[in-house]
Amino acid sequence: MKALCFDRFGGPEVLYYGDFPDPVLQPGIAIVRPRAAGLNFADIYRRRDNYHLAGAPPYVAGYEGAGVIEAFAPGEVVTGKMADFKVGDRVAFADSPFANAELVAVPFEKLVLLPADVSFETAALMLQGLTAHYLTRDSHNVRAGETALVHAAAGGVGLLLIQFIKLLGGKALGVTSSAEKSAAALAAGADKAVLYEEDWVEAAGDFGGDGKGVDVVYDSVGSTLDDSLKSARTGGHIVFYGMAGGDPAFVDPRRLMDESKTLTGGNLWNVLTTHRERLIRTTELFDWVRQDRLRVRIARTYQLARGAEAHAFLESRQAIGKILLVP
Repeated sequence: MKALCFDRFGGPEVLYYGDFPDPVLQPGIAIVRPRAAGLNFADIYRRRDNYHLAGAPPYVAGYEGAGVIEAFAPGEVVTGKMADFKVGDRVAFADSPFANAELVAVPFEKLVLLPADVSFETAALMLQGLTAHYLTRDSHNVRAGETALVHAAAGGVGLLLIQFIKLLGGKALGVTSSAEKSAAALAAGADKAVLYEEDWVEAAGDFGGDGKGVDVVYDSVGSTLDDSLKSARTGGHIVFYGMAGGDPAFVDPRRLMDESKTLTGGNLWNVLTTHRERLIRTTELFDWVRQDRLRVRIARTYQLARGAEAHAFLESRQAIGKILLVP
């Protein structure tokens, strides 16, 4: 089969589309033929060697996709708590390695069945959609009337986060890097959008009321963490879940004490611990999509063979919405 691979760490140029052995049939595994795969900043972190990575070189990129079950191990019976999977089923997964390939071996516990009216392309929002879900339910349980600042508000997660916050009754302030991205954040439901080149800390103070700051800040940029702390009100909450703009500066715990603020880290893998968790969360996610209460914006779609271009586009910070790879 063909796969998007790399055998050394670095920029997009280390990626190549080449031959790779087909996955081996084994108990507890389904062989899935992806129809669409999502590209995420986590894939960039792995390519740079600053995030956890499965296997040994040559590595196959990707952890998320949607497609069709092609095969099981001989004699495999798939019933009970894992649902009744069968060959030909439409499925999606968010956390199984080697996804940027023509065939992917996915443990049954990491698969979810796709509703008939959810496309493969939309289902490839799994990782970003579930990230927005846990950020607004677990990391900080958004309540009606709360104010939230969303960094990188026009990115794949950012646009979904805004929609989740609004669905839960909150108010969202998006921070973006261009007027076009601000327009996208507003179209997604943000109450206000501000540029990074502006004084977004002051804007957060005004947005939260009386210059005191917002209730919660969602920071996926990393290098902005110090100003994110300034943007939260006394007693506010900062959720750090990414470092697309570089590693954050160290935070003195005494500052958190003095300002009565809470700093929380967020990682999806600490939430998706059981198949039941996947079912509960993806059921709500897909229901909102089917009800047109949650919309997925596709920035661009690339053939898997052009995966290096897709990585470069994501790193360029020009993307508005989700980037897809199609085998």
